[in-house]
Amino acid sequence: MGEIILSLKNIKKRFGETEVLKGISLDVEQGEFITLLGSSGCGKTTTLRIIAGLEEPDQGQVILEGRDVTKLEPHKRNVNTVFQSYALFPHMDVASNVAYGLKIRKVPKTEQKKKVEDVLNLVQLGEYGKRYPSELSGGQRQRVAIARAIVNNPRVLLLDEPLGALDLQLRRQMQIELKRLQKRLGITFIYITHDQEEAINMSDRIVVMNQGIFEQMGTPDEVYNHPLTSYVARFVGSANIFHRDGKAYAIRSEHVLFSKEETYPYRGVVKEKSFAGGQLRVLMQLPDGQEITASRHGIDAQVAEGDTVCLGWEPDHAVPVRE
Repeated sequence: MGEIILSLKNIKKRFGETEVLKGISLDVEQGEFITLLGSSGCGKTTTLRIIAGLEEPDQGQVILEGRDVTKLEPHKRNVNTVFQSYALFPHMDVASNVAYGLKIRKVPKTEQKKKVEDVLNLVQLGEYGKRYPSELSGGQRQRVAIARAIVNNPRVLLLDEPLGALDLQLRRQMQIELKRLQKRLGITFIYITHDQEEAINMSDRIVVMNQGIFEQMGTPDEVYNHPLTSYVARFVGSANIFHRDGKAYAIRSEHVLFSKEETYPYRGVVKEKSFAGGQLRVLMQLPDGQEITASRHGIDAQVAEGDTVCLGWEPDHAVPVRE
């Protein structure tokens, strides 16, 4: 294990009668890209705000670089945040927006200029310093927000759904750029999203949150292929949950086998067949009412709605999960 740069120790937080965080703990390594993944209201933004110092936990500790910063003001933590809204100053040009934090810290003007030039080149906006936010595209504004956040060389960068306002194609492009930038800088990224594909594509580790707890944490491969709970299996990759002999199993749709021939052990009826993003999805219902979805890339299955089919899967692809 590498150097631990940030630790959350038994963090609890309540807003009124609602317990938002129920005792979460996490160690984050230096240079790690870690994603908090969960649906709206699961507590991921509150977690980020506690790390940033924008909220104080009711219980627990935030340890940053070996120091307890639980009650420390945000500007005294070596942490910066990138928000989905960008939060750029519309009356300032790009260079002034990026230099704002340096100016507050009273960095000499010559040093400010050099740092701003360097970081704008890093995010491929070297020629945009004199433009205003209103003259930039969404992706360019996002780069400015990132440049402003990293110009102070924070040890930890917090990213609160920073790509949520971008269209799909630009979002995917920015995923690649962000990951490349993080590797180059060596800064620890803590990223929050509700998008499972984004989390899988970008993260060294994923922490799946559900109703104020950490359901599972691990590499993208561990979380996707070895879910511990039915919630994780359904949320990350929309797995089928199959019940047999009082136990629950997760089976990914790409591992479900089916045929009109008497080939597989279970029998079902095709209820729905659809294409989405080059992927064929076939929904089948078993006699006991359970529904199983199979998926295939770019090929049509020789079945139609109402057909009776036999279905199954390789035993190794049925993963036991907790309900």
